[in-house]
Amino acid sequence: MNAADMESKEFDDTLDMEDNSALLQKSMVPEVSDPSWKLSLPHVLVATISSFLFGYHLGVVNEPLESISADLGFKGNALAEGLVVSTCLGGAFLGSLFSGWIADGVGRRRAFQLCALPMIIGAVISATSKTLAGMLIGRLFVGTGMGLGPPVASLYVTEVSPSFVRGTYGSFIQIATCLGLMGALLVGIPVKEIAGWWRVCFWLSTIPAAILALAMVFCTESPHWLHKQGRTYEAEAAFEKLLGGSHVKTAMVQLAKLDSGDETDAVSLSELFYGRHFRVVFIGSTLFALQQLSGINAVFYFSSTVFKSAGVPSGLANAFIGIANLSGSVVAMTLMDKVGRKVLLLGSFFGMAMAMAVQVVAASSYSSGPGSLYLSVGGMLMFVLTFALGAGPVPGLLLPEIFPGRIRAKAMAVCMSVHWVINFFVGLLFLQLLEKLGPQLLYSMFGTVCMMAVVFVKRNVVETKGKSLQEIEIALLPQE
Repeated sequence: MNAADMESKEFDDTLDMEDNSALLQKSMVPEVSDPSWKLSLPHVLVATISSFLFGYHLGVVNEPLESISADLGFKGNALAEGLVVSTCLGGAFLGSLFSGWIADGVGRRRAFQLCALPMIIGAVISATSKTLAGMLIGRLFVGTGMGLGPPVASLYVTEVSPSFVRGTYGSFIQIATCLGLMGALLVGIPVKEIAGWWRVCFWLSTIPAAILALAMVFCTESPHWLHKQGRTYEAEAAFEKLLGGSHVKTAMVQLAKLDSGDETDAVSLSELFYGRHFRVVFIGSTLFALQQLSGINAVFYFSSTVFKSAGVPSGLANAFIGIANLSGSVVAMTLMDKVGRKVLLLGSFFGMAMAMAVQVVAASSYSSGPGSLYLSVGGMLMFVLTFALGAGPVPGLLLPEIFPGRIRAKAMAVCMSVHWVINFFVGLLFLQLLEKLGPQLLYSMFGTVCMMAVVFVKRNVVETKGKSLQEIEIALLPQE
């Protein structure tokens, strides 16, 4: 309880309460020091199916886009091809915008099922479409599910995980997304050999979506949500399933303290932007903005061109990027609860800035020799790897930790909406900016954003490793 004691020194009025909490926990140590991680693991794994689907649908049109455009009669139409990709992003923005109200209104489990439903409907519409319009309607449906899934997954994993493995479990979300992306690329390989294979790619996505919807029936609801609804006995039963019987009392005491200062009426949008909640919402939104402005999606969009100029086939290039992304995510998972979120974020953004510097050097080389091409490929792989170490997985895990329970779902919705808006514009403007500014200046701008992110994280982000949600809230939120 050293962390709790350190935090409580800053707030004299909460000192006694913290000491009592410490005594309560110490009295329980002889029984069990930490809850078993095995109890909550199945619930977390089911929740991450939504992240797998998110990754799969992000990558599902990459390989088959040529075949889709040929079969549906819009081959060579760059605008139509762009719409097939960006309609999904538009749907995701809508889904994420309403995710907080859905998660608070019907609960986390139902929200997962509501996220699976448009993914199934949209995939079926896309798989059976004969026209561009049908494909776009399908992609819009899928997009709404994609937008709803990630914030709800982040909320649920944060609220059902024991604090000592919360970082590790949060990393599962990023790993599942990587596996989804790689799965989509693997499934898309036969698309050039087998006519109409792209339809199979869409049909296959309905299987994990159906599993998510059905498996959620057997998962426990978030005890935080149940407690907020006044369903105390059900919250106790949920904690028993997630942590074991000997930890229920401690968990309920902490939950009662968390909600003691919270009003029970609905949260308005203005509350998130003014007053005592502004700081945490500002930190959350800025983290997601910096994540997207770092250039990660631009690197993903542009990677195949760079690899092609180095003589690497697109399939192999995608495999390299996928392996770098997955490797970084696995390393992040092992380090998240050891070195902490803040250290990973700082190291990740700094590493990305260095990778962009390598790209600038490669772009400034006037020789078109192999040296500059290998430097460019190396810089790109280094960028993806360092992104996956922190800037990728940490914001989605950190934000539900730093948001107070009362505003958590709606604040996540606002921050994810910021993420999708910037993602959309980066995708839309990247190639035009590249033509007008050139790679040297554009990569320098991305590198500058990464260094700004290092300064922002250093000044504003608190470490949440191993702390209960109550301790984090006390450290960040001004007491009224």
